[in-house]
Amino acid sequence: MGSLKETASSLPMEKFLCERLLDPTQPISERFRALFSLRNLKGAGPRDALIRATRDSSNLLAHEAAFALGQMQDTEAIPALESVLNDFSLHPIVRHEAAEALGAIGLESNIPLLQNSLLVDPAPEVQETCELALKRIEELKTVVDGDGTSSTEKSPFMSVDPAAPVSSCSSVDELRDILLDEEKCMYDRYAALFALRNRGEDAAVSAIIDSLGGKSALLRHEVAYVLGQLQNNAASAALSDILRDVNEHPMVRHEAAEALGSIADEHSIALLEEFAKDPEPIVSQSCEVALSMLQYERSGKSFEYLFMQTPSLQT
Repeated sequence: MGSLKETASSLPMEKFLCERLLDPTQPISERFRALFSLRNLKGAGPRDALIRATRDSSNLLAHEAAFALGQMQDTEAIPALESVLNDFSLHPIVRHEAAEALGAIGLESNIPLLQNSLLVDPAPEVQETCELALKRIEELKTVVDGDGTSSTEKSPFMSVDPAAPVSSCSSVDELRDILLDEEKCMYDRYAALFALRNRGEDAAVSAIIDSLGGKSALLRHEVAYVLGQLQNNAASAALSDILRDVNEHPMVRHEAAEALGSIADEHSIALLEEFAKDPEPIVSQSCEVALSMLQYERSGKSFEYLFMQTPSLQT
Protein backbone atom coordinates (compact mmCIF):
# COMPACT_ATOMS: atom_id res chain seq x y z
CA MET A 1 0.00 0.00 0.00
CA GLY A 2 1.32 3.48 -0.87
CA SER A 3 1.89 6.12 1.75
CA LEU A 4 -0.77 8.72 2.55
CA LYS A 5 1.40 11.32 0.85
CA GLU A 6 1.63 9.24 -2.34
CA THR A 7 -2.13 8.62 -2.37
CA ALA A 8 -2.96 12.26 -1.85
CA SER A 9 -0.53 13.47 -4.50
CA SER A 10 -1.94 11.03 -7.05
CA LEU A 11 -5.51 12.32 -6.78
CA PRO A 12 -4.96 15.58 -8.73
CA MET A 13 -3.17 13.60 -11.46
CA GLU A 14 -6.01 11.07 -11.63
CA LYS A 15 -8.51 13.91 -12.03
CA PHE A 16 -6.32 15.48 -14.69
CA LEU A 17 -6.07 12.20 -16.61
CA CYS A 18 -9.83 11.62 -16.52
CA GLU A 19 -10.50 15.14 -17.77
CA ARG A 20 -7.85 14.87 -20.48
CA LEU A 21 -9.27 11.56 -21.71
CA LEU A 22 -12.80 12.94 -22.01
CA ASP A 23 -11.89 16.31 -23.52
CA PRO A 24 -12.81 16.22 -27.23
CA THR A 25 -10.85 19.41 -27.89
CA GLN A 26 -7.56 17.65 -27.13
CA PRO A 27 -5.53 15.97 -29.90
CA ILE A 28 -6.26 12.27 -30.15
CA SER A 29 -2.68 11.45 -29.20
CA GLU A 30 -3.01 13.37 -25.92
CA ARG A 31 -6.26 11.57 -25.12
CA PHE A 32 -4.51 8.26 -25.75
CA ARG A 33 -1.71 9.28 -23.40
CA ALA A 34 -4.34 9.74 -20.71
CA LEU A 35 -6.04 6.47 -21.59
CA PHE A 36 -2.82 4.46 -21.43
CA SER A 37 -2.06 6.05 -18.06
CA LEU A 38 -5.51 5.39 -16.60
CA ARG A 39 -5.49 1.71 -17.53
CA ASN A 40 -2.67 1.22 -15.01
CA LEU A 41 -4.83 2.55 -12.19
CA LYS A 42 -7.62 1.03 -10.17
CA GLY A 43 -10.76 2.46 -8.64
CA ALA A 44 -14.00 4.12 -9.57
CA GLY A 45 -12.47 7.27 -11.08
CA PRO A 46 -10.35 5.66 -13.82
CA ARG A 47 -13.00 3.00 -14.48
CA ASP A 48 -15.83 5.50 -14.87
CA ALA A 49 -13.76 7.72 -17.17
CA LEU A 50 -12.91 4.75 -19.39
CA ILE A 51 -16.56 3.68 -19.42
CA ARG A 52 -17.60 7.15 -20.58
CA ALA A 53 -14.89 7.00 -23.24
CA THR A 54 -16.47 3.86 -24.75
CA ARG A 55 -19.20 6.21 -26.02
CA ASP A 56 -16.81 8.74 -27.52
CA SER A 57 -17.33 10.04 -31.04
CA SER A 58 -13.87 8.69 -31.90
CA ASN A 59 -14.40 5.00 -32.63
CA LEU A 60 -10.67 4.45 -32.18
CA LEU A 61 -10.68 5.93 -28.68
CA ALA A 62 -13.95 4.19 -27.76
CA HIS A 63 -12.67 0.77 -28.79
CA GLU A 64 -9.37 1.32 -26.94
CA ALA A 65 -11.26 2.25 -23.79
CA ALA A 66 -13.25 -1.00 -23.97
CA PHE A 67 -10.00 -2.91 -24.55
CA ALA A 68 -8.44 -1.24 -21.50
CA LEU A 69 -11.38 -2.24 -19.29
CA GLY A 70 -10.90 -5.84 -20.39
CA GLN A 71 -7.16 -5.75 -19.72
CA MET A 72 -7.86 -4.33 -16.27
CA GLN A 73 -10.29 -7.24 -15.70
CA ASP A 74 -12.51 -4.95 -13.67
CA THR A 75 -15.76 -6.77 -12.90
CA GLU A 76 -17.45 -3.47 -12.03
CA ALA A 77 -17.24 -2.54 -15.73
CA ILE A 78 -19.36 -5.51 -16.88
CA PRO A 79 -22.75 -3.72 -17.01
CA ALA A 80 -21.27 -0.91 -19.10
CA LEU A 81 -19.53 -3.36 -21.44
CA GLU A 82 -22.80 -5.26 -21.85
CA SER A 83 -24.53 -2.01 -22.76
CA VAL A 84 -21.88 -1.24 -25.37
CA LEU A 85 -22.08 -4.75 -26.82
CA ASN A 86 -25.86 -4.49 -27.20
CA ASP A 87 -25.84 -1.03 -28.79
CA PHE A 88 -25.97 -1.53 -32.56
CA SER A 89 -25.62 2.22 -33.12
CA LEU A 90 -21.96 1.85 -32.11
CA HIS A 91 -19.27 0.90 -34.62
CA PRO A 92 -18.58 -2.87 -34.84
CA ILE A 93 -14.97 -2.25 -33.74
CA VAL A 94 -16.28 -0.89 -30.42
CA ARG A 95 -18.81 -3.71 -29.92
CA HIS A 96 -16.11 -6.25 -30.79
CA GLU A 97 -13.82 -4.85 -28.15
CA ALA A 98 -16.60 -4.92 -25.55
CA ALA A 99 -17.15 -8.62 -26.28
CA GLU A 100 -13.43 -9.31 -26.03
CA ALA A 101 -13.29 -7.42 -22.74
CA LEU A 102 -16.10 -9.55 -21.32
CA GLY A 103 -14.09 -12.62 -22.30
CA ALA A 104 -10.95 -11.17 -20.74
CA ILE A 105 -12.77 -10.56 -17.45
CA GLY A 106 -13.79 -14.19 -17.74
CA LEU A 107 -16.76 -14.56 -15.39
CA GLU A 108 -19.25 -17.35 -16.08
CA SER A 109 -22.04 -14.81 -15.64
CA ASN A 110 -20.85 -13.19 -18.89
CA ILE A 111 -21.80 -16.29 -20.88
CA PRO A 112 -25.50 -15.41 -21.46
CA LEU A 113 -24.54 -11.89 -22.60
CA LEU A 114 -22.09 -13.25 -25.15
CA GLN A 115 -24.41 -16.03 -26.31
CA ASN A 116 -27.14 -13.49 -26.99
CA SER A 117 -24.86 -11.23 -29.02
CA LEU A 118 -23.54 -14.22 -30.94
CA LEU A 119 -27.08 -14.80 -32.17
CA VAL A 120 -28.27 -11.26 -32.81
CA ASP A 121 -25.24 -9.10 -33.75
CA PRO A 122 -25.13 -8.55 -37.54
CA ALA A 123 -21.35 -7.99 -37.72
CA PRO A 124 -19.20 -11.08 -38.42
CA GLU A 125 -16.28 -9.65 -36.46
CA VAL A 126 -18.49 -9.26 -33.39
CA GLN A 127 -19.96 -12.75 -33.76
CA GLU A 128 -16.48 -14.26 -34.02
CA THR A 129 -15.32 -12.29 -30.99
CA CYS A 130 -18.26 -13.62 -28.97
CA GLU A 131 -17.29 -17.16 -29.98
CA LEU A 132 -13.74 -16.53 -28.83
CA ALA A 133 -14.84 -14.99 -25.55
CA LEU A 134 -17.21 -17.88 -24.80
CA LYS A 135 -14.47 -20.41 -25.50
CA ARG A 136 -12.01 -18.50 -23.31
CA ILE A 137 -14.44 -18.54 -20.39
CA GLU A 138 -15.01 -22.27 -20.90
CA GLU A 139 -11.24 -22.84 -20.94
CA LEU A 140 -10.81 -20.83 -17.74
CA LYS A 141 -13.31 -23.11 -16.01
CA THR A 142 -11.16 -26.16 -16.82
CA VAL A 143 -7.75 -24.76 -15.84
CA VAL A 144 -8.46 -23.49 -12.36
CA ASP A 145 -6.39 -25.22 -9.70
CA GLY A 146 -7.82 -26.49 -6.46
CA ASP A 147 -6.64 -23.37 -4.64
CA GLY A 148 -8.71 -21.20 -6.97
CA THR A 149 -5.87 -19.81 -9.06
CA SER A 150 -5.56 -20.10 -12.82
CA SER A 151 -2.85 -22.29 -14.28
CA THR A 152 -2.98 -20.73 -17.76
CA GLU A 153 0.30 -19.58 -19.31
CA LYS A 154 1.06 -15.90 -18.72
CA SER A 155 1.67 -13.81 -21.81
CA PRO A 156 5.30 -12.70 -22.06
CA PHE A 157 3.90 -9.43 -23.45
CA MET A 158 1.88 -8.74 -20.28
CA SER A 159 -1.41 -8.87 -22.20
CA VAL A 160 -4.65 -10.68 -21.39
CA ASP A 161 -4.99 -12.63 -24.65
CA PRO A 162 -8.32 -13.76 -26.16
CA ALA A 163 -7.05 -17.36 -26.29
CA ALA A 164 -4.51 -19.44 -24.40
CA PRO A 165 -1.54 -20.48 -26.58
CA VAL A 166 -1.37 -24.05 -27.86
CA SER A 167 0.81 -26.37 -25.80
CA SER A 168 4.52 -25.76 -26.29
CA CYS A 169 4.96 -29.33 -27.55
CA SER A 170 3.53 -28.35 -30.95
CA SER A 171 6.05 -27.65 -33.72
CA VAL A 172 6.09 -24.42 -35.70
CA ASP A 173 4.89 -26.32 -38.78
CA GLU A 174 1.98 -27.80 -36.84
CA LEU A 175 1.04 -24.41 -35.46
CA ARG A 176 1.28 -22.86 -38.91
CA ASP A 177 -1.08 -25.47 -40.33
CA ILE A 178 -3.65 -24.74 -37.63
CA LEU A 179 -3.37 -20.97 -38.06
CA LEU A 180 -3.83 -21.13 -41.83
CA ASP A 181 -6.64 -23.71 -41.79
CA GLU A 182 -9.87 -21.90 -42.69
CA GLU A 183 -11.88 -24.91 -41.46
CA LYS A 184 -10.52 -24.71 -37.91
CA CYS A 185 -12.51 -22.86 -35.25
CA MET A 186 -11.35 -19.33 -34.52
CA TYR A 187 -10.24 -20.13 -30.98
CA ASP A 188 -7.87 -22.85 -32.17
CA ARG A 189 -6.39 -20.52 -34.77
CA TYR A 190 -5.91 -17.79 -32.17
CA ALA A 191 -4.31 -20.32 -29.83
CA ALA A 192 -1.86 -21.26 -32.60
CA LEU A 193 -1.19 -17.58 -33.31
CA PHE A 194 -0.25 -16.81 -29.71
CA ALA A 195 1.90 -19.93 -29.48
CA LEU A 196 3.79 -18.81 -32.60
CA ARG A 197 4.13 -15.32 -31.15
CA ASN A 198 5.63 -16.74 -27.97
CA ARG A 199 8.15 -18.74 -30.02
CA GLY A 200 9.23 -15.58 -31.83
CA GLU A 201 11.73 -17.32 -34.12
CA ASP A 202 11.99 -16.46 -37.83
CA ALA A 203 9.91 -19.43 -39.00
CA ALA A 204 7.19 -18.56 -36.51
CA VAL A 205 7.10 -14.92 -37.63
CA SER A 206 6.93 -16.05 -41.25
CA ALA A 207 3.92 -18.24 -40.47
CA ILE A 208 2.20 -15.35 -38.73
CA ILE A 209 2.80 -13.06 -41.71
CA ASP A 210 1.34 -15.67 -44.07
CA SER A 211 -1.90 -15.65 -42.08
CA LEU A 212 -2.53 -12.02 -43.03
CA GLY A 213 -4.11 -13.50 -46.16
CA GLY A 214 -6.87 -15.21 -44.13
CA LYS A 215 -10.56 -14.66 -44.81
CA SER A 216 -11.50 -13.39 -41.35
CA ALA A 217 -11.01 -9.65 -40.71
CA LEU A 218 -11.00 -10.42 -37.00
CA LEU A 219 -8.10 -12.85 -37.39
CA ARG A 220 -6.20 -10.48 -39.68
CA HIS A 221 -6.53 -7.67 -37.15
CA GLU A 222 -5.21 -9.88 -34.35
CA VAL A 223 -2.32 -11.02 -36.54
CA ALA A 224 -1.37 -7.39 -37.18
CA TYR A 225 -1.59 -6.71 -33.44
CA VAL A 226 0.72 -9.65 -32.71
CA LEU A 227 3.22 -8.49 -35.33
CA GLY A 228 3.28 -5.16 -33.56
CA GLN A 229 4.08 -6.93 -30.31
CA LEU A 230 6.94 -8.78 -32.00
CA GLN A 231 8.36 -5.63 -33.63
CA ASN A 232 9.98 -7.71 -36.35
CA ASN A 233 11.09 -5.83 -39.48
CA ALA A 234 10.26 -8.85 -41.62
CA ALA A 235 6.58 -7.93 -41.26
CA SER A 236 6.98 -4.37 -42.51
CA ALA A 237 6.16 -5.01 -46.18
CA ALA A 238 3.03 -7.07 -45.47
CA LEU A 239 1.75 -4.57 -42.91
CA SER A 240 2.41 -1.72 -45.34
CA ASP A 241 0.30 -3.44 -47.98
CA ILE A 242 -2.57 -3.71 -45.51
CA LEU A 243 -2.39 -0.06 -44.51
CA ARG A 244 -2.42 0.96 -48.18
CA ASP A 245 -5.46 -1.20 -48.98
CA VAL A 246 -8.46 1.12 -48.71
CA ASN A 247 -10.78 -1.86 -49.21
CA GLU A 248 -9.45 -3.61 -46.09
CA HIS A 249 -11.51 -3.49 -42.88
CA PRO A 250 -10.61 -0.36 -40.84
CA MET A 251 -9.90 -2.49 -37.75
CA VAL A 252 -7.22 -4.38 -39.71
CA ARG A 253 -5.69 -1.23 -41.18
CA HIS A 254 -5.69 0.36 -37.73
CA GLU A 255 -3.73 -2.54 -36.24
CA ALA A 256 -1.34 -2.51 -39.19
CA ALA A 257 -0.67 1.18 -38.57
CA GLU A 258 0.05 0.60 -34.89
CA ALA A 259 2.29 -2.35 -35.72
CA LEU A 260 4.26 -0.24 -38.20
CA GLY A 261 4.69 2.32 -35.44
CA SER A 262 6.17 -0.41 -33.25
CA ILE A 263 8.55 -1.54 -36.00
CA ALA A 264 9.48 2.10 -36.61
CA ASP A 265 11.83 1.73 -39.56
CA GLU A 266 12.24 4.59 -42.00
CA HIS A 267 9.73 3.21 -44.50
CA SER A 268 7.10 2.60 -41.80
CA ILE A 269 7.36 6.14 -40.47
CA ALA A 270 6.97 7.63 -43.95
CA LEU A 271 3.88 5.51 -44.52
CA LEU A 272 2.35 6.56 -41.21
CA GLU A 273 2.88 10.20 -42.10
CA GLU A 274 1.16 9.62 -45.45
CA PHE A 275 -1.87 7.82 -44.00
CA ALA A 276 -2.30 10.23 -41.11
CA LYS A 277 -4.42 12.02 -43.72
CA ASP A 278 -6.53 8.94 -44.56
CA PRO A 279 -10.27 9.70 -44.91
CA GLU A 280 -11.12 6.86 -42.50
CA PRO A 281 -10.72 8.33 -38.98
CA ILE A 282 -9.93 4.97 -37.38
CA VAL A 283 -6.91 4.75 -39.68
CA SER A 284 -5.77 8.37 -39.66
CA GLN A 285 -6.03 8.63 -35.89
CA SER A 286 -4.10 5.36 -35.47
CA CYS A 287 -1.29 6.81 -37.57
CA GLU A 288 -1.35 10.03 -35.56
CA VAL A 289 -1.12 8.16 -32.25
CA ALA A 290 1.64 5.88 -33.54
CA LEU A 291 3.71 8.86 -34.71
CA SER A 292 3.22 10.64 -31.40
CA MET A 293 4.34 7.55 -29.47
CA LEU A 294 7.45 7.37 -31.64
CA GLN A 295 8.22 11.03 -31.01
CA TYR A 296 8.08 10.54 -27.24
CA GLU A 297 10.15 7.38 -27.44
CA ARG A 298 12.87 9.05 -29.49
CA SER A 299 13.03 11.98 -27.09
CA GLY A 300 13.55 9.58 -24.20
CA LYS A 301 10.22 10.46 -22.59
CA SER A 302 7.35 8.21 -21.58
CA PHE A 303 4.21 8.35 -23.73
CA GLU A 304 2.20 7.75 -20.56
CA TYR A 305 1.88 10.49 -18.00
CA LEU A 306 4.13 9.87 -15.01
CA PHE A 307 2.73 10.36 -11.52
CA MET A 308 5.89 12.08 -10.37
CA GLN A 309 4.90 14.93 -12.67
CA THR A 310 2.15 17.36 -11.77
CA PRO A 311 -0.66 18.32 -14.17
CA SER A 312 0.61 21.91 -14.26
CA LEU A 313 3.77 20.67 -15.96
CA GLN A 314 1.89 18.96 -18.77
CA THR A 315 1.18 20.71 -22.06
